[in-house]
Amino acid sequence: MFDLARIATTLTTWWWLLLSLLFLFFIALDGADLGAGVFALFSPDEQERGAIMASMAGMWDGNETWLVVAGGVLFGAFPLVYGSAFNYLMIPLMFALWGVISRAVAFEFHVHATGSKRFWGWAFAVGSFMAPFGAGVALGATLQGFPMKAGEAMAKGAPGLFVNSPVPHFTGTALSFLTPFSIFTGFGAVIAAGLAGGLYLSARFEKGDPINVKAQRWTTLFSYLALAAIVVTLVWSYAIFPWAAAKWTGPYWWVWAIWLLVVLFFAFKSMMNHSMQKDLAALLWGEGVVVLLWFAMWATMFPYIVPETWTIQAAANPANSIAVFTLFMTGFVPIMIMYNAYQIWVFRGRTTKMASYGGH
Repeated sequence: MFDLARIATTLTTWWWLLLSLLFLFFIALDGADLGAGVFALFSPDEQERGAIMASMAGMWDGNETWLVVAGGVLFGAFPLVYGSAFNYLMIPLMFALWGVISRAVAFEFHVHATGSKRFWGWAFAVGSFMAPFGAGVALGATLQGFPMKAGEAMAKGAPGLFVNSPVPHFTGTALSFLTPFSIFTGFGAVIAAGLAGGLYLSARFEKGDPINVKAQRWTTLFSYLALAAIVVTLVWSYAIFPWAAAKWTGPYWWVWAIWLLVVLFFAFKSMMNHSMQKDLAALLWGEGVVVLLWFAMWATMFPYIVPETWTIQAAANPANSIAVFTLFMTGFVPIMIMYNAYQIWVFRGRTTKMASYGGH
């Protein structure tokens, strides 16, 4: 009656698309929070750091929820990738995790601290740098592929009796992820977060407020840094990843050319609106650049989920498991989207340095 294999293939593709969307939500929403923290890292004023923390106090934890859900989807739908990532990417993922943890603890302690308020302000700022850097290194290392090899014959019971193991084996070391490209993507992620943070702070604080004025200058600088990082990443990827070069110069090269023009148009609109102090419009155009770049990366990787290591279908859970996982998980995603949208709407108003600091 039902072709379970075909259904499983469709569900696997659905979860691959949803995984991309969940990571995008985290990057677009929490990226602005992390970037605001990077901005705070360069601020000598403790009141500014407190005001920046207070400006996102109602939203930061909800924004980070998307990363937790994405990890759950990776575990439930693509367990081979999930398990291997914590072998290959243990160090950068732990670096990012410690950044997220230090931010979370700093948020809770800073508001109640008296003598240690400056310490927790710095913990928030440093953690905000660690998280995107670690995540960026992990992303760059993932694009390089995981050092894995197919399962080999393994002894079973009596001597001389063997079975073929379908489980691939990790063949790298703890530092296999560490390459010039992955380090560059780590700093590239910090630059991208810094730009998003500048756009967010410009839109969040009242015009003329000290934080708004500094964020305007910060955003101008990071706009050019981000454009340079995008160009370097594209050229470098073309040079070292044959699968990317083949996709970009294949029969549909013109689609990628149009995509690049659209990205440049969105970037231009963001910079123009920023120069005219249309802060919300600049933020939205900037987020549009993030969306375009993210989906372009996933389209370039297709049909791989990890380039030259696993295709989407090869990394997926067995048919029965993916069906049960879909049954229990699908309903949570629309609820989360509605909750986060409502949260952003409630806290959409502008604030000031002193008003925010008084609440944190």
